[in-house]
Amino acid sequence: MQQHASSGKHAFLVAAGILLSRLAGLVRVRVFSYYFGLSSDAADAFNQAFRIPNFLQNLFGEGVLSASFIPVYAGLRANQSSEEARRVAGAIFAILALLTSALVLLGVLATPLLIDLIAPGFKDGKRELTIRLVRILFPGAGLLVLSAWCLGVLNSHRKFFLSYTAPVLWNAAMIGGLVMGPHGERARLAVALAWASVAGSLLQFAIQLPAVLRLLDGLRPAIHRTSPVRAVVVNFFPVFLSRGVVQISGYVDSILASLLPTGAVTGLTNAQLLYLLPVSLFGMSVSAAELPAMSSATGSQEEIASYLRGRLNGGLERIAFFIVPSAMAFLALGDVVAAALLQTGRFRHADAVYVWGILAGSAVGLLASTMGRLYSSAYYALRDTRTPLRFAVIRVALTTALGWFAAIVLPPLIGIGAVWGVAGLTASAGIAGWIEFTLLRRSLNRRIGATGLSAGYLARLWCSAIAAGVVAWTIKLAVGPAHPLLAGGLILIPFGGVYLIGGWLLGIEEVRLLSSRLRVYAARRRQ
Repeated sequence: MQQHASSGKHAFLVAAGILLSRLAGLVRVRVFSYYFGLSSDAADAFNQAFRIPNFLQNLFGEGVLSASFIPVYAGLRANQSSEEARRVAGAIFAILALLTSALVLLGVLATPLLIDLIAPGFKDGKRELTIRLVRILFPGAGLLVLSAWCLGVLNSHRKFFLSYTAPVLWNAAMIGGLVMGPHGERARLAVALAWASVAGSLLQFAIQLPAVLRLLDGLRPAIHRTSPVRAVVVNFFPVFLSRGVVQISGYVDSILASLLPTGAVTGLTNAQLLYLLPVSLFGMSVSAAELPAMSSATGSQEEIASYLRGRLNGGLERIAFFIVPSAMAFLALGDVVAAALLQTGRFRHADAVYVWGILAGSAVGLLASTMGRLYSSAYYALRDTRTPLRFAVIRVALTTALGWFAAIVLPPLIGIGAVWGVAGLTASAGIAGWIEFTLLRRSLNRRIGATGLSAGYLARLWCSAIAAGVVAWTIKLAVGPAHPLLAGGLILIPFGGVYLIGGWLLGIEEVRLLSSRLRVYAARRRQ
């Protein structure tokens, strides 16, 4: 069985699309920080409100559809059943449209109850503003679910770039809302931003729809009871529950953060944005590119197992090569990263240091979370959605128990301010992430044979990252106080350079491949 020679290209296209959308997201957050700062009721209200309709998007959106829809749809196309694949796509669109419409309506009506559940620490005007924002944002979340259906179709056809760059329009709409909105009162600006988010959701869906309609060559949304549709639905519920418990974990964090002093919710949101940048760029890009390829595997059981092992091990090496230095940067240079990207207007250096503390906690589980995504994709390619669900439940239970202790109980015991409890939330989630990853790997290894990174490869990565961290920290001390963007360039660029040089000296294959690709690109530019 031949591995797809274009897997690296597909991962690059996903990463490029995600990079553009994440950069747009960073610009959005930077503009948000400029107008709202970190410690304001309006900032906390908007960030907490944004989580509630996002729950709908995350439950029915990209992750669930990728795991349940793509394996079935890609399998039908691999077996030359294009007409059946189109019927499945139409049926899933119809089901999603009905479900999300009902849930959006229910969510708008039940918003006050939802606020009491996920933000019990919000009172009076802060609570009323959050309710108003949630009711505006809910319809946009429904549009983003349909946008995720477009992504599933496009990815199955190996059309990655458009689907992952579409969120740029959503971010652009929100940036426009911030810049052109009313700046006299932050509560009014938050409402304008919510409406801009809904407009951006519509743009994100609309930009993908024409390409999807061309690929499907005549979409007819209608609910069918064919075997492939039933397979998608059967696969959907375990993944839905798995994503649900993971989302519950995120909501537990936000609930605990709402009990902490003002600024904890927004600090957690900002740190998660930075944390998710390497997860999306390097974990999601590899996992998204590999899922359709792994789902298309054919042959005997042993051939499929061998094929999956090869793709999985190659993907893990690519992920670790980028995630290890990311974790080191969050641990050693998180204040530099946060200041370069967020410090402006009402967002001060002290806020950047606060976000650094939360980022350092996130770094604990960064490698486990990204590699775990790829292992989950391997299970989904095998049409096994229940095993990841079981391990996700364990992770959430651990995250909840450890998070409560680290955020609420521990800070008074060790004599630190309550606001720093949010850093304990991210660290405890990282510990739980490592346990989940270990369970995923052990169970899959029993099924398809040994997979995973060698200790030697990981040691070489960490040696390069530590050397880069030492050099960057030395430069940081020498630079002293400076403009955040200037300091970021002077410190982070040498950090990346030293990591690559160390990897080249230690014989890390990814560095050599990267160097070879750059030489080929340079040669083409000269022609």
